[in-house]
Amino acid sequence: MEISAPDFDLEKTLDSGQVFHWEKAGKGFVGTIGDYAVYIEQRANVLTTWNNEEKLDGLKPSSLRRVIANYFALDHPLREICASFPDDPVINAARLYCRGLRIIRQPKWECLATFICSSMKQVAHIRQISLALRRRFGERRKIGNRFAYTFPLSQRIARASENDLRECALGYRARNLLMTARLVSSGKADLGAWSVLPDADLREKLCALPGVGAKVANCVMLFAFERLRAFPIDVWIERALKQQYFPRKKKVTTLELCEFSQTYFGEYGGYAQQYLFHHARTASRKTGKMPACRVRLGA
Repeated sequence: MEISAPDFDLEKTLDSGQVFHWEKAGKGFVGTIGDYAVYIEQRANVLTTWNNEEKLDGLKPSSLRRVIANYFALDHPLREICASFPDDPVINAARLYCRGLRIIRQPKWECLATFICSSMKQVAHIRQISLALRRRFGERRKIGNRFAYTFPLSQRIARASENDLRECALGYRARNLLMTARLVSSGKADLGAWSVLPDADLREKLCALPGVGAKVANCVMLFAFERLRAFPIDVWIERALKQQYFPRKKKVTTLELCEFSQTYFGEYGGYAQQYLFHHARTASRKTGKMPACRVRLGA
């Protein structure tokens, strides 16, 4: 199956710290989209995919094509989004480096649970936790000669014990994940119904869940609810904003950074955030230093 994918970079998108379970396999990647296990590789502007047709449960290949295209947000007007960014050397460098990176539309519960597990963890550790949860509580799917695991339903996590979850290397996050899973599985936290809420109300609902603070709430809003203005501020972004946009200001509060990001980066701030995050993290991984561009906005 082939899917047209202009203005898209599969590897950058999967390596950008927004999703944590895809694994490199040959020239492509193996992972799951909801219940479906797929292999995907990119050749120029075309995605080539394979799947185990026995696990499609009646879903036609043409429908699976739409599932994949929707998951990778191939309909997002990426050129328009990038053109909306401020014209400054910092975001320009990030935009060029991250060309083709898209914000994935993740399943809501999977995204929420994963980011609850991400607190105070690096990307490599989050991947290990995600894989442990999938292997222990998810369902195994065969794709070619490899296996992928679906993310466990909230009902399955809700039936587990806190100790079961701790054995997946969650530590103190185990209780938060368990309590949130019980709220979601019981319907008290209706993630589907929350889709229609305004941003402020959605953020408030998410922050009321165990293990969810402002950063995790904004990640879930961006990656699962498609609120493309949401601007998560973690350690990487806080450091990048302070160093790149306020190099002369000794003290910049988190509230000031939030207000700045909302007004400065605008309607597609979430894309700007993801580009800044991936550029800073990758550049630091290669050189040990943040990118050198700066914009002086503060005194």
